[in-house]
Amino acid sequence: MAPRDFDFAHLADAHVGAWPRDPAVRAALRESVLEALRTVAERGADFLLISGDLFHTPVPDPDEVAPVAAALRGLAARGIRVYLIFGSHDYVAQRTSWLDVLAETGLFVRVAPEAVRAGEERWQLPFLLDEPTGAVIAGISGRSHGLDREYYRSMDSGVFARTPGFRIFMFHAAIREYLPPGLQAHIPGVARDDLPQNVDYYAGGHIHASYVGKGPTGGLLVNPGAVFGTNLTDIAQGATGRTHRGLVLVSVRSGVPTAEFIDTLRPGTVDVFDVDLSGKSPEEARSAVREEVRAHSVPGVLLFPHLTGVGDATRAAELGLFDTSSAAAEKGAASVHWDLADLASEIPTAPLIAESESQLEDQILQALGTRAPLPLPELAPDDGTRRVRELIRELGLPPGDGEAREDYRTARVNAGLRVLGIRRPGRELSRE
Repeated sequence: MAPRDFDFAHLADAHVGAWPRDPAVRAALRESVLEALRTVAERGADFLLISGDLFHTPVPDPDEVAPVAAALRGLAARGIRVYLIFGSHDYVAQRTSWLDVLAETGLFVRVAPEAVRAGEERWQLPFLLDEPTGAVIAGISGRSHGLDREYYRSMDSGVFARTPGFRIFMFHAAIREYLPPGLQAHIPGVARDDLPQNVDYYAGGHIHASYVGKGPTGGLLVNPGAVFGTNLTDIAQGATGRTHRGLVLVSVRSGVPTAEFIDTLRPGTVDVFDVDLSGKSPEEARSAVREEVRAHSVPGVLLFPHLTGVGDATRAAELGLFDTSSAAAEKGAASVHWDLADLASEIPTAPLIAESESQLEDQILQALGTRAPLPLPELAPDDGTRRVRELIRELGLPPGDGEAREDYRTARVNAGLRVLGIRRPGRELSRE
């Protein structure tokens, strides 16, 4: 039987609810995601793949969830199926997330319902069939902090690889061979050869950078990049065209996929620009910042000034950043986010090289470890740092909507004990 022709869409790393301290940026991100979902409908895709991190946290604000749920409901009304895996941000162990709730409503199908496995034993990769197109879809949900490789290497994907049809594998992990040069030394990833073989389309996510490559035995391997971005690096990469901001539309003709990147951020929403303060006195630097930001202050635009150079003024008070932000707001700018990572004083300091939140956490924990041992001295340094990071993330989860204070406290304590490997039989504590 000749393969069927069809179209599908692929997005990842929407991170709806990110930028919690800035309503204007958060709203722009949300609108970019909604535009991506509208594009799926307008282009007549048969189905949509979401390769993790639809939401920025497992339990986002309901006001952020509602418009996304409405958009997904609109896709379902058009007969467009949605297949989803968890990402490292929107999955949480031992608790129900918004994705679990939405899945129960039938808005989408969880391709990897097992979420996260321990990885010690061989396990069979499950898959499903999209009957109208004959596509065979499998996936692995994301694990926090890049703890993926043993999980992939213990996978048995033989049955999936032999099943007739256009085979799709969804994943939320960094692939080492396709990491941007600046991230190769900082982000743990899986090898391309760890992916299943005999796949026609590999639907990636996680690293917020778009790329197109090949799987271990051929097949198109694609990461659409973040729909908007969650930090200053993402914003700068998108503004300079080094990564796409949106989704991918894939056309399958005679069994051969072709990917088209579609940016869905409205032009003019974001303005990233440099302000060079090299050799300037505090007064000159303050004036340069004020004048440059004023020139870019357009109503409704999100401003991201990138301050560079070596000078006498490096602190916010010296540069008048607060007053300049206020002046920009008076001219209608939606928001101002200052990027000071490349601004240096005459006194040399350690460079800031973090490319993501996870790398920044690593740098902070490493710095703390040089002053005093991390709280788990009996563990290897890398394992101790990993567990501290997991503990920070678990303890930082916000209460669920309507969750009682005592239930929230109990859940956080139990999560902390689990991360630290401590069992609590009765009142006794014992190390696993």
